[in-house]
Amino acid sequence: MDMFQIIAEDRIKQAYNEGVFDQLPGFGKPLKLEDLSGIPEELRMAYKLLKNAGYTEEESNLHQEMMTIEDLLRKCDDTTEQAMLRKRMSEKMLRYNQMMAKRGKRTNSSIFKNYEMKMQAKLMGKS
Repeated sequence: MDMFQIIAEDRIKQAYNEGVFDQLPGFGKPLKLEDLSGIPEELRMAYKLLKNAGYTEEESNLHQEMMTIEDLLRKCDDTTEQAMLRKRMSEKMLRYNQMMAKRGKRTNSSIFKNYEMKMQAKLMGKS
């Protein structure tokens, strides 16, 4: 054992003896084990870290869809197609903001994205 492990172990023991951990949620109850059988063993730790941080696969997919729509908007010349893409983008941003609100995070991304898209259209001569 190196010195840092010894110090960490001593502090954990001291905190335990002082009752610091007694007020934690779930104290004295069995752990709820998750079924991670569908996740490869070498990816389970990364999965748990991301999940504990609040990251979800749905969020990732939604973000990817928004980036794809942004790319399509930049390359699109048809005004009806642009209107449809903007509507889809608004729906995706609304869903993303709802997801963030459920997690307790506030985002102003839709405000800035709409402003950015309007500025790009204005600068490119498309009203």
